[in-house]
This record gives sequence, structure tokens and C-alpha cells, in this order.
Amino acid sequence: MQVANSIIVVTGGASGIGRALCQRFAREGAKAIVVADVDILGAERVAADVGGLAIETDVTRERDLRRLVERTLGEHGRIDLFCSNAGIAIDGDEHTTDADWERCWHVNVMAHVLAARTVLPSMIEQGSGYLLQTVSAAGLLTHIGSASYAVTKHASLAFAEWLAIAYGHRGIKVSALCPQGVRTNMLNRGGERAAFLLEGALKPEQVAEVVVQGLADERFLILPHPEVAEYFRRKAGDYDRWLKGMRRLRTTI
Repeated sequence: MQVANSIIVVTGGASGIGRALCQRFAREGAKAIVVADVDILGAERVAADVGGLAIETDVTRERDLRRLVERTLGEHGRIDLFCSNAGIAIDGDEHTTDADWERCWHVNVMAHVLAARTVLPSMIEQGSGYLLQTVSAAGLLTHIGSASYAVTKHASLAFAEWLAIAYGHRGIKVSALCPQGVRTNMLNRGGERAAFLLEGALKPEQVAEVVVQGLADERFLILPHPEVAEYFRRKAGDYDRWLKGMRRLRTTI
């Protein structure tokens, strides 16, 4: 996929990876960029920067996503790339409150489901479209400090896989963006449990650069940290050994 001349929607576009994606897509020559975020003031700042449109959107509400898609289609006639990027992280284990588990589930998983539900009909009708799902390396590996993050990111990766299988023959492309540490507010709030990710953490702009190349190559897995592929191979090759290694890592943090 070529970003130039494309109509692009980015959720969670007001900050972090989402903002970097919007800025990079603008430099690449996107025809239109719609910046969607619950933080409308932040979205408006990014939209002004990239010459795009800001739409206040809570990705956990189907009516918000439907309004986002309908307004974009009304103004531009099509959506070429929908970046389902919004996400949250909450530290904790099996004792994390039900409310926090549900919040993670709705933002990290159901937001992707609702986005697909609302945007796929128009993409299928036009015979083409691209879904970029921001997942995490935690979807391939785990997150030692957050059970809810690890579980929901595994689920979001599984949904991206399912979409690629179910709709690939109908012209729909899917990519799962799986970075490790990225220097965003989410990582900064991670505390000691996320400190081990800081050493190799990338800037959001570096992630966006890898995304553009991944979209051009139409790769399902987009890995800004290439070492994640090797970690994933080791996990698949000897699951028990990998679990022992993760237990050792957890005890050091």
C-alpha cells in the first residue's frame, strides 16, 4: 500500500504513536487524514499540524465509530487506511478490579472489533482497504507487569489474524503493529514494571517510519523492534524454557 493520495483515519491520534503516524502520513503525501481521539483538543492540534480533520471519538462506543466513519465517507467518499491505534495499560494481576479488566478489554480489544464492524462494509464495497491494528509485542510475548495488558493484547492480535484470514480474498489487507517499548506517556507511567523496556525504547517517530515501510510491503507483522521476531521464535521453539526465562526476568524487576 502506498500512503500517498490515501484517505486515512487514525484513532488515538492526539498523542504518542497515533500523532507520529498522522505526521508521517502527511509527509508521505496522504490526501486526507482524520485524527480521532477522545481528547478533542489534542486531536485538533494534530489535525491543524497535518492539515487534517479532528473528530472527537470514544473508541469503546460504536455510535462514535459509526459517526467517525460516516463523516469521513461523507467528506472524502472512501477510507483507504483505518488505523485502530488507541490503547491503554493498567498494571496488575488476577486481583485487578473487574472494572479495570473491562476497561482494558473494551479499549484494547473491542475497539478493534467495533472499528472493523463499522468500516469494513464500505471497504468491501469498494473492493479494497487496509486495517492497521496497533497491538504490542505483548501480544506475541507477554507483559510481566500487567495481566490485563498481556491478555487483551493477545486477543487483539488474534482478532487481527482472524480479519486477515476472513477478508484477505476480498481485497482487505491487515497489519498488526507490535512494538516493544515506545517513548510515550503509556511507557512513562509504567513505573518499575516497565523500566526494563526503556533501554531499547524507540521514539514514536521511529515507529511511524517502520509502519510506512511495513504498509508498503503489506506485511502482517510490523515489528519496529526486529528482535521481537527472534523472541517469538524462541517462545514457539521451547515454550517451557521461555517461561523460565520470563520468570527470571520478572524476579529482577
